[in-house]
Amino acid sequence: MYFGEVCSVSAVETALKPVAALPKLLTGSSPVKKVVREAKLVSFSAQPHSCTLPFERTALVMIDLQKDFLDPRGFGACLGNDVRPCASILPACAAILAAWRERGGTVVHTLEAHVPDLSDCPPSKLDGPRTPPPGKRIGDVLSPEMGRILVQGEPGNGLMPGVEAKAGEKVVHKPGKGAFYATDLEEHLRARGITHLVFTGVTTEVCVQTSMREANDRGFECVVLEDCTSSYFPEFRQSALEMIRAQGGIIGWTAASGDLIAALP
Repeated sequence: MYFGEVCSVSAVETALKPVAALPKLLTGSSPVKKVVREAKLVSFSAQPHSCTLPFERTALVMIDLQKDFLDPRGFGACLGNDVRPCASILPACAAILAAWRERGGTVVHTLEAHVPDLSDCPPSKLDGPRTPPPGKRIGDVLSPEMGRILVQGEPGNGLMPGVEAKAGEKVVHKPGKGAFYATDLEEHLRARGITHLVFTGVTTEVCVQTSMREANDRGFECVVLEDCTSSYFPEFRQSALEMIRAQGGIIGWTAASGDLIAALP
């Protein structure tokens, strides 16, 4: 038989009579219900218009709140940047993190970090024409307190006090600006049914915006909390926020953390 058997309708009806006599499991008075975990919807004020998140399918993403960038002894400061605008967001970040954890939400932390042998650091970033002078390059020892710059496991590559990761929370060591480049973040989120992302962290115009754009291209809905993100350059932060919410929210929403916290279930 290449395709199947030929049979009369009456023969099929006769064969199916015992099946018709079975209890109605799929229809009728005793239906089989498909179990679906429904997410609680969280609606709050945002720009360019109000935002609604399915809480159980939303992850809070904390971008690069590490000593390298926020500590006055760190890499960012050694390049001549005033880290105070970035450090000023830590209380708001800690507040949304605590609220999210209290409700059992999914949390992801990222660190811009390279493996100790720097095999994941491209030459252009390591010692190219745009890199800092020797002594301030990735892998160099910045100080005994901070250790090697942007290297996994070094003191400066740790998260700032108040926003450290807890056991069970995903920590992504990303070798680039974006959280999805050369990491397993997408697989981690997909495996947990995550469809929406709430972003915080530094800097707005570089790692935060890059990660949001990567997420947007992968089909995730995104919102960044304005008071939980900052830059060494305030005008860059403002421009990035305007880019994100332009054209009806081409990359995503921007919102205040207090509005989101107030709306949480």
